[in-house]
Amino acid sequence: MQHLMNTYARLPVAFAYGQGGWLFDEAGKRYLDALAGIAVNTLGHGHPRLVSALTAQAAKLIHTSNLYRIPQQEQLADRLASLAGMDEVFFCNSGCEANEAAIKLARLYGHQRGVDTPAIIVMDKAFHGRTLATLSATGSRKVQAGFEPLVSGFVRVPFDDLATIEGVAQHNANVVAVLFEPIQGEGGINLAHHDYMRALRRICSERGWLFMVDEVQCGLGRTGKWFAHQHAGITPDVMTLAKGLGSGLPIGACLASGRAAGVFKPGNHGSTFGGNPLACVAALTTLDVIESDGLMLNAHALGERIRAGFASALANTKGVVDIRGDGLMIGIELDRPCGEIVQRGLDAGVLLNVTADKVVRMLPPLIFSEADADQLVAMASALIRDFLRA
Repeated sequence: MQHLMNTYARLPVAFAYGQGGWLFDEAGKRYLDALAGIAVNTLGHGHPRLVSALTAQAAKLIHTSNLYRIPQQEQLADRLASLAGMDEVFFCNSGCEANEAAIKLARLYGHQRGVDTPAIIVMDKAFHGRTLATLSATGSRKVQAGFEPLVSGFVRVPFDDLATIEGVAQHNANVVAVLFEPIQGEGGINLAHHDYMRALRRICSERGWLFMVDEVQCGLGRTGKWFAHQHAGITPDVMTLAKGLGSGLPIGACLASGRAAGVFKPGNHGSTFGGNPLACVAALTTLDVIESDGLMLNAHALGERIRAGFASALANTKGVVDIRGDGLMIGIELDRPCGEIVQRGLDAGVLLNVTADKVVRMLPPLIFSEADADQLVAMASALIRDFLRA
């Protein structure tokens, strides 16, 4: 590790292989994977259909570039547009790239409407990435510190607070878009109310703003629907995806519809690797398996089971502030910083994460079984109780 740039505080483990919802380290010890590569490994590890599809595609063609047609990319764009009820798709490699595309699209949209300094409303506690534009949109000083000057053009408001947005609408003529997460993952598993999302959609429509939804972490079946905003019965103008889309292969997407469709023209944006044949086959296979194996229903049912299990196991446990989430996106908020639970979990054989300092975050793969779910509740609740007693 001596030549790796010191950008990660890595845990002292290396995994040799995975199977379903489990990972195995170099010594053969197994770990229940309740993190799924931070909501990436939708199909868990070693899924036979994914392995077969990737092996076959890698033997034929991995990359050609977007100078040419890519049939797999066209098929994936058609599939995503159909699932989302949207019109256009741009492919990239990650969530921050997808959000970068959305930010550029909103600015170009604003300039095309005669707004010289277009502004985008963003939320407190949001996380949109670590490029200069996306970290500027992110609502975390910890992420932004040391990278000033930040990119201008963002108006920050409290999350799930409609009154503040209505106030901004009355006093800021430069606003052209709103960018928000239906569920803030890095911010602590904070859920936007469905009425709030519907009202926000209405305000954007009335004002001619782009309604831009970051579904990088909460999308692709994790909440029991293809996309978390669909629980509110709405359709965005722009939606960003990544993480679970390729089940481990790097791929991101920025979707557009309505007034946002047709904004980008050749030369406005691009990506060398975005949407290459291998990544698109990974995404197509992921979508196929989610649909054929009923993984959205599984995510919904297991999410209910896990949260109910924690509610029972941690009932009357002093120090537990809240148990929340939707589908397989689960957070347990404690009354104190709890980062050390991650190492304790590693020692015990379960992979957990702590975000927003005090929230134990779990993002299991969508192929988790009931037995996996029950074991997660047993292991994580014991860790939390022991930590709070210390």
